Amino acid sequence: MSATRLPHEKGFHISWDQIHRDARALAWRLDKRGPGENGSWSAVVAITRGGMAPAMIIARELDIRTVDTISVRSYHHQDQGQAEVLKQPDPEMMGDGEGILVVDDLVDSGKTLELVRKMYPKAHFATVYAKPKGEPQVDTFITGVSQDTWIFFPWDMALQYVEPYRGTD
Repeated sequence: MSATRLPHEKGFHISWDQIHRDARALAWRLDKRGPGENGSWSAVVAITRGGMAPAMIIARELDIRTVDTISVRSYHHQDQGQAEVLKQPDPEMMGDGEGILVVDDLVDSGKTLELVRKMYPKAHFATVYAKPKGEPQVDTFITGVSQDTWIFFPWDMALQYVEPYRGTD
């Protein structure tokens, strides 16, 4: 890959319909795999902001009513930096993470999940998409993509008019 290639040149565009289907598939993969009675999970924790949509879908599919967030910032625009926790979920609910399903849209380098995993070592980490560098930090995911692929999520995109290829008549 050329060093001058822009992220959109090897882009993977995800529609709302696709993220919904993939998050449901993730929920089905996680069904009855929790440590609780009948394989249940006690709570879903979304890593904000990308994990919020998949976490909501998973919570609905698995009938999990306790939902919280952990806010971790590791990207500044499109540049990845040092991960830092901005907001934590309820400590009493979290404990060491036992029975907690931590959900994110994507694991890229794995730095975000590594930080959260240190905080909650017994939690189960699930992402919809995974890149090779981050795969060791995730317990369950649906789709793997190459490390140099840039994923365009629907919440980052807008529909707009595009001129026809051959003229404007």
